[in-house]
Amino acid sequence: MCGDFRQLISSRGRKVVSMARRKRFGEILIEAGVLNEKTLQAALQKQKGTGKHLGQVLEEHGIITERDISVVLARQFGLQTVRDVAKHSFPKQVLGLIEKDFALNKLVFPLRLVQKRLTVAMVNPLDMDTIDALSFNTGMAITPCITTRVEILAAVNKHYLGQEEAKTVGGGSWSVLVVDEQELTRATAVAALRKEGFFVMETDDGAEAVRLAMQRLPHVIVTDTLATRVAGKELFHSLQSSAATRKIPVIGMSSKGTPEEEARVLDLGYADYMAKPINQLRLQARVRRILRTVYNNQLPTSNPAN
Repeated sequence: MCGDFRQLISSRGRKVVSMARRKRFGEILIEAGVLNEKTLQAALQKQKGTGKHLGQVLEEHGIITERDISVVLARQFGLQTVRDVAKHSFPKQVLGLIEKDFALNKLVFPLRLVQKRLTVAMVNPLDMDTIDALSFNTGMAITPCITTRVEILAAVNKHYLGQEEAKTVGGGSWSVLVVDEQELTRATAVAALRKEGFFVMETDDGAEAVRLAMQRLPHVIVTDTLATRVAGKELFHSLQSSAATRKIPVIGMSSKGTPEEEARVLDLGYADYMAKPINQLRLQARVRRILRTVYNNQLPTSNPAN
C-alpha cells in the first residue's frame, strides 16, 4: 500500500514538514546521486523562461527519465510507485471524486477509496497545495502514490476522456491517428485530442500506422517526422502513394524546432508542422483549423480521397 504522506511527515516532526515544503526538486536529485551540481545548474539555465518544470527539462535533454524521477521521490519519502494504472478498472464513485480537468491540470488520478481515505496517484508528492485542495474538495484524507506523467495521462485518457462521446456530425465522428514512438508525446497528443471530443487512434509503429490509415481512414494524421521506428519519411510516402490515403491531411511533429526543419516538412506536403515538445492548445487549434479548411467542418460521408 502507498505510504500516507501526511502521517509520514508527522512522524518525523514539524521540522520535516517545513523542509518538505521548501526543499527544491533539484536538491533531492543531487542528494539521491542522480545529478551533480554542475548538471543541475545547466538544466536550470535551460529552464529559464520556458515555463517548464525542471523534471521536463531534464527528460527532454536525456539526463533523466520520468520513471527515474518517480523512483527517486518514492525513496526520498518512503512512498510506493504505481504502474499500469490505465489497465485497471475503477468504480464511478472513485472517479467522480476528482474532476477530469483537475486530474489533467494537476496530474493526479484517484485509485481507491477506503472509508474516508482516498488513495491517489500523482507525479509530484511535494505539491502540498494539490494535496490540500484534494482533501478540501473531497472531504477525505489523502494518501499519495507516485507515478509518471505518462501514466496519469493514459489513465485519464481511458477512464475520463474515453467515456465521453465524440463530437459528431450527421451521426459520425471526427477521427485522428497519432503516430509517435515517444510515449510521453503520444499520450500528451492523445489526451489533448480526446479532450476536444475526437475519436483518437494511436500507434508507435510506422507499418501499423499505414495499416490503420488504410483500414480506418482517419480525417487527420498527426505523426513524428524523424523517429526511426515511425520512419516518418517512409510513412508519409506510403500515405501519398495510395489513392485511399493521399488526401488525408498530415500534421508533422519534429524535435528539430528550426525554421529549416519546418520548411522541409511543409515543402514535402504536410498540412502543418509542430515543434516538440508539443503544446496541447496549439495541437487542438491546428486540428480544428484543418477541419475548417479541408472539410469545411462538414464530416465527409465518403472516403477522404473521393
